[in-house]
Amino acid sequence: MSFYSVAKNFVVAPVVNTVFRPWVRGLHNIPSEGPAILASNHLSFSDSVFMPVKVPRQVHFMAKDDYWSRQGASGWVMRKFFDLSGQIPMDRSGGKASQHSLNAGEQALRDGGVLGIYPEGTRSPDGRLYRGKLGIARLALNTQAPVIPIALIGTDKVQPIGKNIPRLGRVGMIVGEPMTFESYYANAEDRFAQRAVADEIMYRIMRLSGQEYVDVYASDVKRALEAEKSEARAARKSLRQDHRHRAKDPETP
Repeated sequence: MSFYSVAKNFVVAPVVNTVFRPWVRGLHNIPSEGPAILASNHLSFSDSVFMPVKVPRQVHFMAKDDYWSRQGASGWVMRKFFDLSGQIPMDRSGGKASQHSLNAGEQALRDGGVLGIYPEGTRSPDGRLYRGKLGIARLALNTQAPVIPIALIGTDKVQPIGKNIPRLGRVGMIVGEPMTFESYYANAEDRFAQRAVADEIMYRIMRLSGQEYVDVYASDVKRALEAEKSEARAARKSLRQDHRHRAKDPETP
């Protein structure tokens, strides 16, 4: 029995099923054998725990490579866990580095495995559904594996961004019907075809999840929010310095 099976069936699943009582609809849409891409919305860090607990097959996740570069004992434990459970580091910087990660994902599919991926590329900053990146389309077109759209429900309430310990609450998973893209296979390298495929996948996820869709990348929104926070911090710091200066020299206009 693999590390993945032991960890899932004897450690993670008993706790998750008892404490969070996740519900699931449409599980029959996941094929019992052969390659499949599970394309899900991404609301919480805990998504990668709740989804595989309910999927009967091993799920190889495309996880951001930051998880492999964390320092200290906790970083070592995390790296070992991800490696032993068959997860794949995803370089999100673009170019050849990202393509190398996608190649590893393709190989998992060609080996008949199930690949889990979050097409948005990062967690939603506000619970809305954002534009899908083209990696999901490249995987679907290059391997011709069926894409199974998935909507995770309530995971952002159980573990909001910034919270390390989940709250008590019930979560759900809705599994949609498999999607194939025969009309695009001949143009797998065409970016317009890739964009169409990615958009179609995101539309199906939106219909399942009921989320509001925003046609921009979540990563761009996060950068804009972080820039606003940085500006606000700088303004507060400047204001505090001004107050201290005035307190020392009340005559200052």
